[in-house]
This record gives sequence, C-alpha cells and structure tokens, in this order.
Amino acid sequence: MKAIMLMFDSLNRHFLPNYGCDWTVMPNFRRLEERSLTFDRFYSASLPCMPARRELHTGRYNFLHSSWSPLQPFDDSVISRLTASGVYTHIVTDHFHYWEDGGSCYLTKYNSHEMIRGQQGDPWKGQVPWPDFPDTLARRKTGENWRHDWVNRQFLTSEDQMPQKIAVDSGMDFIRRNCGYDNWFLQLELFDPHEPFYSQQNYKDLYPDDYHGKNLDWPDYGKNEYGEEATRHVRREYAALLSMCDHYLGKILDLMDEKDMWGDTMLIVNTDHGFMLGEKEWMGKNVQPMYEEISHIPFFIWDPRFPGEAGKRRKSLAQTIDIAPTLAEFFQIDPPEFMDGRSLTPIIRDDTPVREAALFGIFGGHVNVTDGRYVYMRAPFSLENGPFYEYTLMPCHLRAPFSLMELRQAELSDGFPYMKGCKVLKIPASQEYNAYWYGNRLYDLENDPCQKQPIQSETTELRLIAAMRELMVANEAPSEQFRRLGIPETGELTPEILRQRPVDSQWTEELPPLSPEIWRILLIIGSSLSPEKRHALAETVRKNGDKPLDRDDFLELLTPFIPPFYGEMRSVIKFI
Repeated sequence: MKAIMLMFDSLNRHFLPNYGCDWTVMPNFRRLEERSLTFDRFYSASLPCMPARRELHTGRYNFLHSSWSPLQPFDDSVISRLTASGVYTHIVTDHFHYWEDGGSCYLTKYNSHEMIRGQQGDPWKGQVPWPDFPDTLARRKTGENWRHDWVNRQFLTSEDQMPQKIAVDSGMDFIRRNCGYDNWFLQLELFDPHEPFYSQQNYKDLYPDDYHGKNLDWPDYGKNEYGEEATRHVRREYAALLSMCDHYLGKILDLMDEKDMWGDTMLIVNTDHGFMLGEKEWMGKNVQPMYEEISHIPFFIWDPRFPGEAGKRRKSLAQTIDIAPTLAEFFQIDPPEFMDGRSLTPIIRDDTPVREAALFGIFGGHVNVTDGRYVYMRAPFSLENGPFYEYTLMPCHLRAPFSLMELRQAELSDGFPYMKGCKVLKIPASQEYNAYWYGNRLYDLENDPCQKQPIQSETTELRLIAAMRELMVANEAPSEQFRRLGIPETGELTPEILRQRPVDSQWTEELPPLSPEIWRILLIIGSSLSPEKRHALAETVRKNGDKPLDRDDFLELLTPFIPPFYGEMRSVIKFI
C-alpha cells in the first residue's frame, strides 16, 4: 500500500465549493469530492501550525501542556514508526516554520525530506538594504518577517518561481519515480493559502476587483478595522491563492489518474486550521475565540480498501489527532503510544462514529469541546488566567529559544506518564492572549452555524463540561489546567460551577450580583485602574443598587473610568 497526504495551511472550508461556496473558482476540489469521502464534521485539535503538526505525528492533544513546540524526545511519531517498519517516508514542503527553532526535529523523522525556500518571511535571499514595498493598510511594516517577505517576492515574479509550484513539481517527481514500488508515504505539504495571499496575476484575474486602496494581502491578526471595500479585496486575494492551490491539486489528481494509482494508494487532503477573513468582525487566528472558521476544517480521504464509498459524505465527528492512527492501521503497523486519536476506518467504511466529542484549542486560550452539534468554549475562571505552565524538554518558541528570564524560572518536573519517565522543565507560561475577556460561550451549530449568538442551556453546558473533563483526564492534562478553567478534576459536576465567580481582588467583594458578562467587563477595566479609581468604580456600581444593568447602560456607567490608553480595550469589550 501507498499513501499521499496533500496538506495545505490555513484552508477556510467556507471558501470551498465542497462546503457550499458558490463564487470561488475551484474545479479540482469538485473533482476531489467525486473521488473521495468528504467529512462534514472534522475539527482541528491543537492550534496553530506546529502544534497541529505535532499531533499529526503523535495522535495526541498537546495544547494543554505546551505552546508552539519542536517534536519532543518522548513524542512517539507515527512517521518514525512507519520508517522503522520498512515503509519509506518522504516529505516535500515549503512550510518554512520547519527550519526555525520551534519547528525542529520534525523533518528528520522521515527517510528523506526536500525543503523549498521562499515563502512569507523565510530568511532566504540576503539583502542589506530594506526592499521597496508599497504602502499598506497592515500594521506589520517593520520587523524581519515583513522585510524578508518583500525581499523574497523579488525572486517570485513568475509562476515557475513560486514555492507552491516547485514543491508540487518535486512531489510529483517522487510519485513518478516510485509509483511502481510498494510501501511508501509521501507528505506533500504546502504553506499556501497561508498569508500573505500572494499569487500571480492569472489567478487574480479570476476575481475582478476594482479596489484601488493600499496593499492588503497580509492582514493583521485582530479586530477587522479595514472597512468593507478593503475586506472584500483581501477575501479576493485569498480566493486567488485558493484557485492556485486548486490548480496544483488538479496536477496530483491527474498524475494519480495517469499512473492508475487509485487501486492501491490512499489520498488525504487536509489542513491544519482555517483563517478568519472578516467574519464576526475578525481577521486572522490565535487572538480571538476559536470560531468555526478556524477550528472546523475541511477533510477529504480516499481509501482504496473501500472503493464503493467514493463521492459520499461523512457526518461522524473526527479531528486531526485521528490521522496518525488511521495511517498506522492502513499500513498495518502498531500506532503511537498514548494516543488520543482513533482510526477513521469505521467512519470511512460506513460512517460508524469513533468519538462522541472532540477537544480543541490554543495554549492559554479557551478550551473548547464539540459533540458535532454544539460547541462549548470554556474560558479561564479568573482574569489572571493561571497559573499554568509549559512542560518541555525542547524550550523553543516560534523563532527563538525560551529567554534566559523564562528559563531562570524553570523547575524540574516528574512530567506525565506519556513522557515515559523523563523529567521535564516546568516553566511559567506567558499569557499573551486572555480568553477571559470573552467568557464561556455555547453555540448551537444546527440552528446557528455562523455562531452569531451564544445560547444559554444549563443542561447542555454541564454535559459538554463533563465531556471536556473526560477528554482532558484521558490526555493527562495538568491539574492547574482544571483550576484555570474552574472545573473540578474529579467529583460531581453541579450547576453551581456555572454560577461561581472568582474574587480577583478585595475591591469586588461587596459588589451587588452582576451577570457573568458584566462581571468580566468590570474586572477587565478595574485591573487597569489605581486603587483610588478602583474604589470609585466600585462605589459607582454599588450606587446603582440592585437595579438590573443591561450591557449598554453598564458601558455608559464605566465610560469615565476607561483610561485613554485603553482604546484597544474599548474595541475588545464590544466582543465580550
């Protein structure tokens, strides 16, 4: 048997015709739908890029123990197991994070690897002076990542020079030279359609655009402040890059047709996560709740063991951690130890469910759970969002090792059973994003697929908290993660946990009863004030007495207390 995994980055399912989009030009994704199974309830697990790739190897959640991370020495990789079992493994990728500090130790698990240079901020071509670049609406006008992107674009002026094209050509070369042999796995991994949304003019011409504003093909992560015209433009830039991805997907499908590979070759087409392009007033990922546009991702699989299933759809719940055990079963090897994932074979065969719930999230953010119909987002219990820790033997962030200041705070921990007896560094975690701002959220996807309005249902919320806890316990989640979420690690789950509130400081103790939403806003603002102003704020709230406060009235009440430098907080509060 043979297998090909064609992996894109930042593929938003809402832009694919397979999931109902009627304006993007993507004929080869339609072809893929006819040749494979389309999954309707497939989710990310650990976000973003490298956490997702780590669980592709291990089949286990990692976002509760660490953030962006190299592959750890105790991690059990399905790629290593395939290689050790005599299955030849090869990766072709233009995903430049693999050759940064935080992406190390992945490529060496394959028998061979081929790296294509030049995507985004890859430090590829050396140039001392700053490159010329057009004026842009984006705030990222400084920094080495921005600089290298515009240096690289000087060498990517035709389609033949584009990293995606070169990577696909290299993957096709591997297929042509090896399609007559058995027992191999090819991971063809493309950085596109990750931002910047840079493509050649022939793809842009598919989406006529009368935009004449400043450059915007690399939007900032955060609240969308670009306006309707610029937002429409950036969505077209993204769509143009999607059509390029579609074109090269077609090349792989053509080659499988040409070499008659459908009878013995598995094909997986997947992504790590999605991307928000103005939905719910957000751009990007990582900084907002992990909405459906980010976490609910497209997934397609062709399994030659079940030829009669081509062209069908699957409703059962699945996620990225399920890919590793599926590959292990397909190649008939033992799967990685300590997996949270389950083989997708029962779903492929006849849509028999393999899981009742799926956990997903980003380190330090909401912990989220879905049963396929509802999504529940559990926020930190208090404004402090902690304490919580990184557990690692490879202390590296995205582009640099942990700082000396971070490492000086490290202590040695006995770790967890899946770490196989290794003592690991336990390092206080940075809290760059705080999901406390947005509170707990429960969405009914059947009646509100766009997640426009959270619902209130005590029964459903408790049921999903129970599912969340069960998955966290199975994952050996650290005890402080349960405390951070305000969920008991053991014992009965009662409605009381839905109504409890933390006392973040003494000034809150005598406040009247407030709704959870208003309570969060109050603590966020109060945390920035001097003790004198905090006391005045508490007095103002108390003077209101027991009279119910709606959101707008409360924000008006707070206006005198919001510091002038809190302009961004004013924007954030509207999303709470």
